[in-house]
Amino acid sequence: MEHARVRDAVDRAWADHVIPSLSELVEIPAVSPAYDPSWRAGGQLHAAVDHVRRWVESSGLPGVACQVVELDGRTPLLLVEVPATAGSASSGTVVFYGHLDKQPALGEWSPGLGPWQAVRRGDRLYGRGSVDDGYAAYAAVTALGAVRAAGGEHARAVVLLETGEESGSPDLPVYLEHLSDRLGDVTLVVCLDSGGDDYERLWLTSSLRGAVQATVTVRVLDTPVHSGLGGGIVPNPFLVMRGLLDRLEDPATGEVRVPEMHAPLPDGLREEVEELVALDPGRVTRRFPLVEGVVPLVADDVELIVNNTWRPALSVIGAAGLPEASSAGAVLLDAVSLRLSFRLPPPVDAETARAALEKVVTTDVPYGARVEVTDAMTINGWHAPAVAPWLSAALVDVAEQVYGEPCRSAGLGGGIPFMETLGRRYPDAQFVVTGALGPDSNLHVPDEWLNIPFARQLTESIAHIVDAHSAGR
Repeated sequence: MEHARVRDAVDRAWADHVIPSLSELVEIPAVSPAYDPSWRAGGQLHAAVDHVRRWVESSGLPGVACQVVELDGRTPLLLVEVPATAGSASSGTVVFYGHLDKQPALGEWSPGLGPWQAVRRGDRLYGRGSVDDGYAAYAAVTALGAVRAAGGEHARAVVLLETGEESGSPDLPVYLEHLSDRLGDVTLVVCLDSGGDDYERLWLTSSLRGAVQATVTVRVLDTPVHSGLGGGIVPNPFLVMRGLLDRLEDPATGEVRVPEMHAPLPDGLREEVEELVALDPGRVTRRFPLVEGVVPLVADDVELIVNNTWRPALSVIGAAGLPEASSAGAVLLDAVSLRLSFRLPPPVDAETARAALEKVVTTDVPYGARVEVTDAMTINGWHAPAVAPWLSAALVDVAEQVYGEPCRSAGLGGGIPFMETLGRRYPDAQFVVTGALGPDSNLHVPDEWLNIPFARQLTESIAHIVDAHSAGR
């Protein structure tokens, strides 16, 4: 293919067709089911699926076919099928992955911005779902169109767009089994739900952490009592909770104390991380809005990245039972709940980690308090297979022609449930886990935004990769 023709097709599609439709998608409050129990009645997930379906069907891509798949009791999934070009030598299938569900608003957005308001400011498109991960369907379909416009080839392609990723993808394994015959022999997976540390090059994700989230509740009373009457007699539920947290995490270092949540570091990891640190020393902490005077957990950048990609970490992400400080009365509470989120090294089995968590907090509880672990969500991690020669050559070409900078691989501290599922199902496939996320994209928090030029470059890159794959290697 001619690089100039690919770039021209991509640029025109993004300017004329992608940005207008993606902006409309941002304005659909398609909150993931874990955060919106009434999602079915609200209809926003279906609205997002229908919006993208209509856009794909109007794209003009030869032979494209869309189907909304919805099994009983499951979230909807959009399946897009595109036949191979006539000259493709590959008999396999390229699977593109993205998701259309979104995180909730989560806090106050900056003046003039809002979660369900698409705002274009220069090269940035603001709004929930712009970069996580509404652009994925547009990038995949546009890349396939650019291949054809530039005289290239691509294998049969399937685009899978689920609506439960932000809830841990509970329905995806069922859909993969249901659609296994239609997916066929998957030889390349392109996941567009990741990103990298800058906007200067193509970033490939080499590993993803798993996760366990659960709500731990400590109860000491049937009803609250006056703190003056109960204090010193009844154990404060937060006292018990604090002791349980110390079992899970070293209060001085933040190191997770549950052995089942650890895994050995792989060979070559430190060397890879040292290369990343050398690109821009200090970037690993500079990208976070630390309050003045706050320092990271350790002073060594290499250790920080290893912590973030191959070691477990605990975050307390929610609480219940605690009144607002401004309205709290002199009451000894009956119970408190904390929502705990553990990030796990890629090889750790998330269900084993969940069972270990429950055992730690429910065994020999101080003062005999009642402890419950509820609403658990588990995600397994993933580690990329070795890169095939054809893909390695394609990445070199992309680096030279699209970015002018070499591609880089890096582990990601977050998780994408789909990857571990597909990795088990298609162990011989090549995986390109990448995306438009940058270090300051604000996914999951206020002011989420998409870097439009970077997303265009990503689309161009994917076009070249699927063209290289079509040679049947």
